[in-house]
Amino acid sequence: MLSPTQVLQAPFDAAAVKAYDIRGTVPDQLNAESVTRLTWSLINTLSPKSCVIGWDVRPHSPMIVEAMTNALLDAGIDVTHLGLAGTEEVYHAVGAGEFELGAMITASHNPIEYNGIKLVGKGATPLIGDIGLPVVAKAAAQMTTSDVPAKAATPGSLNQVSDKTAYLDKLSEFVDLGKLKPLKIAINSGNGVSGPIVDALTRRLPFDIVHVHPQPDGDFPNGIPNPIIPEKRKDSIDAVLANDADFGVAFDGDFDRCFFFDETGRYIEGYYVVGLLAKALLQERPGASIAYDARLIWNSEQVIAKAGGKPVISKSGHTFLKACLREHGAIYGGEMSAHHYFADFYNCDSGMVPWLLVAQLVSTSGQSLSQLVDEMIEAFPCPGETNFKLADANAQQQAIAAIRETYAGSASDIAEIDGLSLSFGDAVTPGSWRMNVRSSNTEPLLRLNIETVGDKALADAKLSEIGAIIERFQ
Repeated sequence: MLSPTQVLQAPFDAAAVKAYDIRGTVPDQLNAESVTRLTWSLINTLSPKSCVIGWDVRPHSPMIVEAMTNALLDAGIDVTHLGLAGTEEVYHAVGAGEFELGAMITASHNPIEYNGIKLVGKGATPLIGDIGLPVVAKAAAQMTTSDVPAKAATPGSLNQVSDKTAYLDKLSEFVDLGKLKPLKIAINSGNGVSGPIVDALTRRLPFDIVHVHPQPDGDFPNGIPNPIIPEKRKDSIDAVLANDADFGVAFDGDFDRCFFFDETGRYIEGYYVVGLLAKALLQERPGASIAYDARLIWNSEQVIAKAGGKPVISKSGHTFLKACLREHGAIYGGEMSAHHYFADFYNCDSGMVPWLLVAQLVSTSGQSLSQLVDEMIEAFPCPGETNFKLADANAQQQAIAAIRETYAGSASDIAEIDGLSLSFGDAVTPGSWRMNVRSSNTEPLLRLNIETVGDKALADAKLSEIGAIIERFQ
């Protein structure tokens, strides 16, 4: 057991605390001492009486779990372990139960030397404002012995929950089992933690599942699962084609993101999945609000308007989308990065719900997945998000300033909801285009997105043109 002196004398790198989660390298940024200090700061900030913890398959996750659990128990806080779990399982446990804090130990799609912590408060609410992670990090960095939580006369209790029935029941509520056809679906779990859930869930469903890398393995023998990177998609594409599947699904490590491949093996950008799910959900609840992130917006706005919904734009990131859904009463929120949020899932993101909804759409529409998205792809082509490695924050800001100086004078609209967004024309005039450039909140990257009205060649040309500006600062 670490003493307060050991913890407070150890180096503490607040840079591991991002805008909406904690993520850093092990052991230099995240270790037993730094995790203990962060947990003490959470205790002081939130005063929780109970906490539920789940963790992914990375080899150093148990170290973080142990440090966090010990600090909580010492302070008299009850702790429940879910064991190996996906992030949304923690959200469900907090949203459906009486826990006042939920912690998921994961670094999602980051390289193998990374790990992290995703947190939600009571009711699966995001930690923002005066209980936000920047506040927690600042307090942790300035902590002295007088700030260390008092050791409770009676330690908290430690419990283990392995029954996933309630979580599986919740997922099953999102589809009508009677409408599902015996589709063949290729699902790539990427050796993350989704394999066992897919297996348990599909025992209830009529699908023929082609499993790809279903066994959780923290060494990631087939590479870190991050299908948003083109070179990470081959195994999923091959599985769809080799098995003549109706569509394919791939997950990242903690399965809070869900990626799709149509029956031809084509990767479907998450942007168009947002439009697809928005349209489907508005058919059942017309007039409802739908949230979407500010990176790519024109297709989402057009789809929502045509379906009679109310469009609501949000900053990217799970804390912001969750808060946006609550503020506006939106039934669904989607990010082009493949995060999908549902009011009926505690306003949290789920990687399992989207593929169930898509399976129901394919079952009931009489159309293939390619037919369901082709019109959107043709109407608003985009090259996909392009990432530029700029580790220096000053260089990132200089690159954004250079883009502004080059293009802002001719822009028809300038927005700074999230990074810099510039529009040239509108969402209905052929040849119009739009761009967004923003700093990543989780990695040392500058992210660039471009969309046009019906002109793929223009999108590619602008990507090359603006990319050349950014590369000057690398």
